[in-house]
Amino acid sequence: MAQTARIIIPATGRVVEIPTGLFINNEFVSSVDSEERIQVINPATEEPICSVVAGSEEDINVAVAAARAAFSTTWGKNVTGFERSRLLNKLADLIERDMQVLAEIETLNNGKPVKIARDFDIGDSIQCLRYYAGWADKIVGQTIEVNNKTKIAFTRHEPIGVCGQIIPWNYPINMWAWKVAPALACGCTVVMKPSELTPLTALVLSKLIAEAGFPPGVVNTIPSLGPIGGAALSHHMDVDKVAFTGSTLTGRKIMEAAAKSNLKKACHTREVSLELGGKSPHIIFESANLDQAANWACLGILYNTGQDCTAGSRLYVQDTIYDKFLALLVEKAKQLVIGDGFDERSGGGPVVSKAQYDKVWSYIESGKSQGAKLVLGGEKRPGKGFFVDPTIFTDVTHNMRIVRDEIFGPVLSVGRFKTEQEAVALANDTSYGLGAGLHSADASQCMRVSSALEAGTVWVNQYNTLGNNVPFGGKKQSGIGRELGSYALEEYTEVKAVHWNFGEQAEWPL
Repeated sequence: MAQTARIIIPATGRVVEIPTGLFINNEFVSSVDSEERIQVINPATEEPICSVVAGSEEDINVAVAAARAAFSTTWGKNVTGFERSRLLNKLADLIERDMQVLAEIETLNNGKPVKIARDFDIGDSIQCLRYYAGWADKIVGQTIEVNNKTKIAFTRHEPIGVCGQIIPWNYPINMWAWKVAPALACGCTVVMKPSELTPLTALVLSKLIAEAGFPPGVVNTIPSLGPIGGAALSHHMDVDKVAFTGSTLTGRKIMEAAAKSNLKKACHTREVSLELGGKSPHIIFESANLDQAANWACLGILYNTGQDCTAGSRLYVQDTIYDKFLALLVEKAKQLVIGDGFDERSGGGPVVSKAQYDKVWSYIESGKSQGAKLVLGGEKRPGKGFFVDPTIFTDVTHNMRIVRDEIFGPVLSVGRFKTEQEAVALANDTSYGLGAGLHSADASQCMRVSSALEAGTVWVNQYNTLGNNVPFGGKKQSGIGRELGSYALEEYTEVKAVHWNFGEQAEWPL
């Protein structure tokens, strides 16, 4: 069967050829032992786009062997940081060249607006690759004084080896870059498993890996169902590290599998890096600029149609401004257009799949049945497409499912508080700890509360903005390790200590 699908983008008439095979050793190939295919669906129309090869456990074995061979011969310690930097910059240039096409494919498969995919996701991914290209020749150790007359010690930060990388469907290109860029900068090789819901852009990016000139086997891409490909990577005895972004439930399974196989750094946690779910609080104090706070609150829950691990889905508003702020918030949320991603008016698209659509609606119905007050949304649209309009609940209590659980949709719970201490207690009353936000004009309050919030990232007078040079990761059940910034380099390197004796004579016997 041909390993390419010819697809017409309906909104633009553009014809694109998308590879549909497994990417191993810079070639697209069939499965070695399976005829299974993954059907790829357009969430805006519910119609099939194409099908791709579904990788098997044996395909993972082949990809890992390719990655190991590359690490031992043409990559790893066998190539300079200058060369790794050059190739990463070349890859960034190719993505920049093709960003419009990549954005249209992303919209077709994921549903998000083209302008969001192009200007934010892909623009940020290009910057991410260039940021880590800059680090590739600057990975250094320490020289340590032991005895200036006889001995010295030094450290080397060496690439871990073969990395299994499992990425989600909400930011397919962005998450690909977050995982691949630091791994390649450090000299690691990669076996990538994209989400079975959104595999297309990962396959197109794989073409660019070969075009950029990376040696065969440095990056391998295996679309596969999670219980097959993800499980195989997590259990694999020749995979040195697993990096995963996704649900906390799956993260636990990966951690367990890593510990039961070759530990994959499980004993030092960094060898399994997990960026997991969240139920992030967003606090509005009475001194805040309410108009700006409402804008950021909308961005916090409605960006990417709420399909964001840091979505500010629990909003707490001080009682003195509650009614005024709520009216402002609802009015602003109404302004967002959720529609076809190819429509320039759309600021959000459908949720990614029927399963996700049903999950979001189950939570909306739960909010209604548990007594929360619906002040916006909550009505299904007729017709095709997995569209969910902005939905806001008030009169919520801490035991409601919409307050406790990660929904991953445009559903916001709004509570109120009297004091700063109460706000912090409400915010921290969760098993998650990925993100949190607060708005206040009181600088001292901003410092106190940002310190007290139990989250890996805290936004002050903004929300959901990230930088490639700033670390990102969670606390509690929101994950282990850090992505982005120089901290991500630690996730893909191991420290070797070298003790060098140049002057001491050993005496024997003791």
